[in-house]
Amino acid sequence: MNDKISKKDRQDWNKFISSKESLKIKDQDFIKNKKEKVRYIDLHGYTLDEANKKIDLFITECFSEFVKKIIVITGKGIHSENEQNPYVSRKLSILRYSVPHYIQNNKILMKLIHSFDKASIEDGGEGAFYIYLKKKKSF
Repeated sequence: MNDKISKKDRQDWNKFISSKESLKIKDQDFIKNKKEKVRYIDLHGYTLDEANKKIDLFITECFSEFVKKIIVITGKGIHSENEQNPYVSRKLSILRYSVPHYIQNNKILMKLIHSFDKASIEDGGEGAFYIYLKKKKSF
């Protein structure tokens, strides 16, 4: 290895340092072009049991397909017929509350999930939520 720096290299280095030019981030184009895999599921009209079975299958399927983000649309429960039954808790009977509760109590699903978050207004607001999946390790 040569410890001496040539005069030309030194001049090029000084020129680079004094200029306002910056190095291009090579990965930037890749990051911009890489689209985040997002899927959504709409659970309107499902019973609680149907919704739980559907979300269980959907999360597992998304994980195997390397999906990063799931948008789960449950609705707000405004038109739910469960409110007519005085023996059913209003909040727990609505998919908006019960689906996340089901997922969080399912140890198998939670091994696939990185985090949850509230949905933005554009994606359903209070009637939806996000699930961020862990990265699937490929062997």
